[in-house]
Amino acid sequence: MEKVLKTKRKIRFQDCDPFNHLNNAKYLEYFINTREDQIAEHYNLDIFKLMKTTALSWVVASNQISYMRPASTMETVVIESQLIQYTDNVLLVEMKMWNENETELKALLWIKFIHYNLQTTKVANHADNLMQLFQSVVVPVEQTVFENRYMEIVQKMKSYA
Repeated sequence: MEKVLKTKRKIRFQDCDPFNHLNNAKYLEYFINTREDQIAEHYNLDIFKLMKTTALSWVVASNQISYMRPASTMETVVIESQLIQYTDNVLLVEMKMWNENETELKALLWIKFIHYNLQTTKVANHADNLMQLFQSVVVPVEQTVFENRYMEIVQKMKSYA
């Protein structure tokens, strides 16, 4: 089972600012929409079907994002995602947006999701089958602080240049 998921997306005109750069707020939409598609395709996990049948889903608790290079109108980008940490009721996903050749990093995102019961309106623990899935796909990173992870990635990219 793939752990690091990658998808190509085209940056659309309506999502860009007057400089023809992807609007800062739109990065989150591209990231979230891509992650939803990736987990449905690669892990057979349809979060909307799960929500309808169990009243359980995930809510975004926090986002930490660094914008490194602009993504431009009609540019093809690669959006990469991986689960880097999980607990009984929390997921931490790291996402990167690259240029099409994956040589230029455009943005780095950590997004924290909390598992939530829509009926009780309380945090809920993940089911055993989800915990097994998470165990099989998690790719832990050494850093537990976003800024340290950002610096590590920047340093790695400089050493490749």
